[in-house]
Amino acid sequence: MTVLATTLDARLPTAIRTARLSLVVPALAHVPEMALLANNKAIHQVLSRLPHPYMESDGRFFVENIARGDSEFAWAIEQAGAFVGVIGLHLLPGRLPELGYWLGQPHWGQGFATEAGLAVVSAARAARAPGLRARALLDNNASRNVLKKLGFIEIGEDTDTTGTLTGRRVMQMRLEFDQR
Repeated sequence: MTVLATTLDARLPTAIRTARLSLVVPALAHVPEMALLANNKAIHQVLSRLPHPYMESDGRFFVENIARGDSEFAWAIEQAGAFVGVIGLHLLPGRLPELGYWLGQPHWGQGFATEAGLAVVSAARAARAPGLRARALLDNNASRNVLKKLGFIEIGEDTDTTGTLTGRRVMQMRLEFDQR
């Protein structure tokens, strides 16, 4: 029996290039820099699925088991060949894909999140996703502003119920694609 690849993850590109960035399959070669950048309390405090402390073993587990797993389609973000962060789509049955990302703190404020986000939004649209969802802590104005630049609209406040942000207030956001 032949099964046709019709799921969203089968239609997404494995790599994407932008003016300044390369979005590529996360690889073991990224792990040392990933662990160095992700082992940062400022990053951990705004992400629901990032352990702290973040060790190289966490990076290896992410690369080998999560990055391109059943419910995740992630890209490592590289700038001039250097690892700067991760962006991806959390894919759950019956729900819009959820956009998530993080950048190492030395790379904040340079427009990398917006540039990578626009590329992933474009890829998701081209792959015929009906839209995307995202969430950000209410006090994480930088992330909320990035998501607004990508076209997301705020649809309401909620209390996070999963991961390390359980009990914290988040803004739910949504981006609908024109399906014409």
